[in-house]
Amino acid sequence: MDWINNIIGSINTYLWSYILIIMLIGLGLYFTVRTKFVQFRMIGEMIRLLGEGARDDKKGVSSFQAFCISTASRVGTGNLAGVALAITAGGPGAVFWMWLIALIGSASAFVESTLAQIYKVRDGDAFRGGPAYYMEKALNARWMGIIFAVLISITFGLAFNSVQSNTIANAFGASFNIDPIYISIGLAVVTAFIIFGGIKRIARVSEIIVPIMAGLYILAALYIVITNVTELPAVFSMIFKSAFGIEEVAGGALGAAMMNGIKRGLFSNEAGMGSAPNAAATADVSHPVKQGLIQSLGVFVDTLLICSSTAFIILLSGKYTSNESDGIVLTQEALNTALGSWAGPFLAIIVLLFCFSSVVGNYYYGESNIEFISTNKVWLLLYRATVVAMVGYGAVASLDFVWSLADLFMGLMAIINLIAISLLGKIAFDALGDYLKQKKEGKDPIFRPSSIGLKNTEAWDEDVSKDN
Repeated sequence: MDWINNIIGSINTYLWSYILIIMLIGLGLYFTVRTKFVQFRMIGEMIRLLGEGARDDKKGVSSFQAFCISTASRVGTGNLAGVALAITAGGPGAVFWMWLIALIGSASAFVESTLAQIYKVRDGDAFRGGPAYYMEKALNARWMGIIFAVLISITFGLAFNSVQSNTIANAFGASFNIDPIYISIGLAVVTAFIIFGGIKRIARVSEIIVPIMAGLYILAALYIVITNVTELPAVFSMIFKSAFGIEEVAGGALGAAMMNGIKRGLFSNEAGMGSAPNAAATADVSHPVKQGLIQSLGVFVDTLLICSSTAFIILLSGKYTSNESDGIVLTQEALNTALGSWAGPFLAIIVLLFCFSSVVGNYYYGESNIEFISTNKVWLLLYRATVVAMVGYGAVASLDFVWSLADLFMGLMAIINLIAISLLGKIAFDALGDYLKQKKEGKDPIFRPSSIGLKNTEAWDEDVSKDN
């Protein structure tokens, strides 16, 4: 088994350190220029759109609920442990590069989520979609969509969910001395209740958990920052000096800061990876660009708010020099330094909220793609049962191999999605132009595919026929 782990590890290093970083940064810059910096000039519109309800309030999923589903999946152990590991491996300068990749990557998030909205399909009273759907409908490449669907279903629904439940069990075991078997049973039961209730129940749960978990953690970070406000100039100076300093260039630390910041930032916010579009497609909005803008905002929330909270907690504590190799432990030590001994149990509760929200969001990504492969409900029931089993198993197992395999599958999945959105980017640019044109005319934009020359957009074609 060790030799298999070593081979997978070598492949992952090459994928994440070279291929994916080049593709994600290159496309992010390209999309930023082609959309005329949409992620900056339309940030006010993004925030405004969060308050819009679904067009059918009783049946549809609102923009905010879809935003919460994707944020639930994005925000997990990467925001707590990943940031800590980036700082220990790359120094404080890694934080700057994490910020930069979020600013660039949010343009890719806009493009992929707008495409997911354009090519979504109706699923009873709701919608579903994502990269697999736009690969089939826009590229006429169902084979490509099936490969993507298999990879994301295994990666997010099964492997990552096992890792999330394992993290919960470890955190509660350390703080409350609870046997992992009880955590396993409890998580499996609650997961089953939520996911067998369908997308509306998933949306309602995400809508509750996400604001609470993010709010609590950001408030804790704000308290730490305010009580150490005199140290802030030194912290910012340390971040920028470490990111660009002459000493770092000479010593090779600049490369470490850049590499670790970019890798952890991409891993956390998932911009361009093809995961968040599955949630974006569920929203019942009048124009695809609305959800594209909201998902672009999600990248900022993940990295600029939540990851930055972890970074400031660690840097203000000074614990980043402790050589602690476990990211969660380092974050816990930093919180203990700032808040006292009660920080351990507090972090365990935060880990529960962060990780369980990821379980719910990750599951939905798999569900949407299982239904792309086959609409036979038997396969969906089997998938749900397997997810519940893997959540229970993850709480009591050692998952090093599962984590390595998931990294590999996620890397391959991202490459497939990036190829697709590079080919389809013009459609998102045209949709953005249509949206801005209608806004300039004083209208609440309504999408009609024919206005930008599109076909095979069944969910929107139905809306147009109803209007007529």
